[in-house]
Parts: sequence; C-alpha cells; structure tokens
Amino acid sequence: MICCSSISLLLPLRIQLFSWLYFLPLYSIFFGIHVAFVSGECLICREDQMSLLLQLKNTLKFNVAASSNLVSWNPSTYCCSWRGVTWDATGHVVALDLSSQSISGGFGSSSSIFSLQHLQSLNLANNTFYSSQIPSGFHKLVNLTYLNLSNSGFSGQIPIEISLLTRLVTIDLSNPYYIPGAPTLKLENPNLTTLVQNLNELRELHLNGVNISAKGKDWCQALSSSVSKLQVLRLSNCYLSGPIDSSLEKLQSLSRIHLDNNNFSAPVPHLFGNFSNLIHLQLSSCGLYGTFPEKIFQLPTLQILDLSNNKLLEGSLPEFPLNGSLETLVLSDTKFSGEVPNSIGKLKRLTGIELARCNFSGPIPRAMTNLTQLVYLDFSHNNFSGPILSFSLSKNLTQINLSHNYLAGQIPSSHWGGLASLATLDLSGNGFTGQIPSSLGQLRQLESLDLSTNKLSGEIPTQLASLNFLSVLNLSFNQLVGSIPKGGQFPSFSENSFVGNRGLSGSPLNASCEDATPPTSEEIEWKYIAPELGFVTGLGFVYWPLLLCKRWRKFYYKHVDGILSRILHNQDQGRPSCGRRAHRIRRRRM
Repeated sequence: MICCSSISLLLPLRIQLFSWLYFLPLYSIFFGIHVAFVSGECLICREDQMSLLLQLKNTLKFNVAASSNLVSWNPSTYCCSWRGVTWDATGHVVALDLSSQSISGGFGSSSSIFSLQHLQSLNLANNTFYSSQIPSGFHKLVNLTYLNLSNSGFSGQIPIEISLLTRLVTIDLSNPYYIPGAPTLKLENPNLTTLVQNLNELRELHLNGVNISAKGKDWCQALSSSVSKLQVLRLSNCYLSGPIDSSLEKLQSLSRIHLDNNNFSAPVPHLFGNFSNLIHLQLSSCGLYGTFPEKIFQLPTLQILDLSNNKLLEGSLPEFPLNGSLETLVLSDTKFSGEVPNSIGKLKRLTGIELARCNFSGPIPRAMTNLTQLVYLDFSHNNFSGPILSFSLSKNLTQINLSHNYLAGQIPSSHWGGLASLATLDLSGNGFTGQIPSSLGQLRQLESLDLSTNKLSGEIPTQLASLNFLSVLNLSFNQLVGSIPKGGQFPSFSENSFVGNRGLSGSPLNASCEDATPPTSEEIEWKYIAPELGFVTGLGFVYWPLLLCKRWRKFYYKHVDGILSRILHNQDQGRPSCGRRAHRIRRRRM
C-alpha cells in the first residue's frame, strides 16, 4: 500500500510531466523543432535540417525503385523514420548514409549537403555519378570524421578542399573494381603529400585505383611525416613505384597494408617484419624479386599474406610458431621452393593456402591433416611427391587442387568421408593407380571432378551418377574399362571427358576417341614432321645446284622455256577461231 506521503511526492512529478507535454507543440512552433517518440525515446529534429535534406532529395538524380533511403524522406512522416539519417540530441544531422542508392547525379559544389554543419559521417559509396568530379565544397564540413565516396564513378583531380578536413579518421575514395583505361581519380595537384599533410587524426586511408604516380621515397615519406596514427593503408592499383622507402617503418600502428598491383620492381624490405600489429599484408603483382624475409612469416599477429604473381620472388617456408594467427597464405606464381615444413600443422586457424605454380617439392606433410579449419587448398603445378593425404577432418573444405605434381599410389576410399562441402576436386596430371573410389559418390556438393592423366584402372563407379551438382567431369587418359554410366549428369558430358581410355565404351565415346593419346608439350608429332623434312630435303637437291652452277641454271631455264612454248602452241591449235583479231595473234606466234 502506498502511503499518503508517497502520493504527495508523486503528484508534482505527474503535473510537471503533463505540463511539459502540453507545451510540446509550442516548442515545435516557436523553435522549429520536431519531436517524435520512438521506443520510449524522444528524437528531436530541427526544421532547418529537415528542409536541407528535402532540398537534397529534390536535387539528386536517383532511381526511385532502388533508393529506399531517399524515398523514405517525406515531410508528412516523422523524421525518425527517415532512413540513412542519424540525428543528435539537439536535432542536428550528424550522419548520412546514402550508399547503394542508385544516385546518378545532382551532387555539386552547391549541394545542400555542405550546409549540414554538424555532419560527422557521410557515405555515398556504390553509386553511379558517371565520371563526375568530386565537388569542392567539402571544406565546409569541418566536423567530418568519416568520408566514403568509394566506387561511385567519380573521376578527375581530387579537390584540395578535402585536405582541410582535419578531423578525418577514415577516408575512402577507392575504386575496388578497377578497369584499365577507364576514367579514374588522380592525385596530381594536390598530390598525396598535400592531401594528407593536415590529416593528423587519420586512421584509415583507402585510395585503391587512384592514380597517384609517385616514387617510393615520395609516397612513403608523405605518409610517414603526416599520418603517424594510420592503421589501415590501401593503395592498390595506384601506379606507385619502388623501392619501398624505410621511412614507412615509422607507421608502427599499421595493421593492414594493401600495396598490390603496383610496379615496385624491387626486393621486399625487411621493415615489414617489424610491424608488431600487422594483420594483413597484400603484395601481389608488384614486380617483387629477391628472397622474401622469413621473419614476416613469423609475425604473431599476421592473419593474411598474399605474395602471388611475383614471378621472380624467391623464398622458402620457415618453421611456423605454435598457435600462429595465419589464416590465409597465397604464394601462387612465385619461385618459392623447398619442402613444406611439418610445423605448418601448428597453424590451427589456417583456412586457405595457395601454392600453385611454384617449385615446392617433397611429400605433403602429414601435419596438414590436422588443419580442421581449411576451406580451400591449391598445391597444383609443383613437384610434390608421395601419397595423397586424408583431409577428412577439414569439414569445411570446398576445394582441393593437387593437380600436376608427382603424387602416386592409390586414392583411398576412406579419405573422403565427412567432406560434405567439397565442391572441387582436381587430382589430374599425377601418377595415381588403382580404381576410382566409389566413396566419391558421397560428396553430394561436388561440382567439378578431374582425375585425368593418371593411371587409374577398373570401371567408373556408378555412384558418381548420384552427384546431382556435378557439372565438370574429366576422366580422360587413364586405363579405365567397362561401360560409361548413363544416369545422373553423365549424359551431359562430352567425349572429351572420357577419351584416352582404350577399354572404355558407351556414349558419348566413338571408336576414334578410344585410342587417343594425351597431349604433352614434350612429345614430337613425327607423323607430321617426317613428310615436311622429306619435302624440304627434296627441294634442296633441286635448288642448290641451280643456285651454285651457272651452266646448269641456263640449261634448266632453256629446257623449261621449251616445254612452256609447246604447251601454249598446242592450246592455240585446239582453240576455235574468234575473228580476224584471233587470226592475227596466231600468225604472230607462228
């Protein structure tokens, strides 16, 4: 029971609450403020801010059917329901998200966006401004900390006004879908040095696809002297050159470095091994050469390392530390060599490893069977030898590519249990023997199976016909026998899937396909070469004497002239008269 004293205390509070609600419409009228109740919270929207947003909506060109945010801006609805807009406690717009709204124009230097003085975050990413230049009014947004104009079709010079946004923490002007020859953003005047000279609070710099065209010392020193707090650096496809300057090491807060698709034409500097916070290092397609520093592999924080497509980059895999953080390792199309160490089994977080088209050799270490988090594995086009391992503990595997190595032995039937997610299996170009295991028919998600160019024998398991998603099958150039299964996806496969198996029969094979031989780059097709050699030799016997002996040459020409004269004379004798002109021609020749 509530006592009288408690009631007397509650009554004034209730009176104050009702009186505040009573005067609420007056606040809206006199101060230009809209108030709405949302989930028990009061959201205040200033009238002038709403007017600026509606003005922006009217000037922008956008697809109504694809722009849910802009369509929701309606003066007849509460401001709290306007999508993509964040208001602060005083009713000002502090964040605007218009990303992926199919905006194609209407954003210029006079845009009402630049009148939103309290704006802290602006996102216009993934729109289509059709090669428009970035407007020059950004200097008015002095409170901006986040700016994202990525993948929006902007091109031309980045305006110098952006360099005046001293509170910026994140700036993203990148074009992740870089297309050579297409209009891009560029940093010429101002250059990179001018752009970042005032951005002392910057943590993330995303300029992928922006034409910076700077030498190694210039772009490295521009960053190290101005953005000491930088954590994320993305400068892919920026026309940067090398070598990478040692001044970059000053940016000790860096955790993600993306410098791929530039032309450094230099060795990998050891300084990357000194970044104690480094999580992601992307250096693919950079023209790197020399020996890669092993210290970088052993960084305890490193999760992603991509060095692919540096065809002159050499190195070997070191001993990995216990409980390393590495999740993705990509070394494809490099000159890395040696054996894969057993310590790779310590990388318990490893989800993807690509060593394709390198010079690795030796057996695939058994410790890899303990990598339970693996999603994809590509060891193709190397010199690996020995038996195939079981990856049945890696339940998340979607791709196994061990093609074009020197692996041998049978393909055990017990290796494929538990791989319910496997979509691609490529064991082609090895020396596997024995039968195709029927347990492959249990891989229900399998889309591509390539066992070609091995020494497999026996019949094709009928269980493979139960693979409903199988769209690619290659069993060619083995020693298979029997009839080709007719069920499942098999009728959709061409004869190329089965050629080179002399004992194999049935559709789609025909007699000429069964005796086919596998194509190799080293084999010489003598049946074509021998006639050509004979023809060239015969011509030599005829032409060399004519070229070297003048008397033989004169006799040969005189003999040929006599033959041609007799041929032409006989043709004229057998030709009927065609009037006086023909008669005069014959008399001249006689």
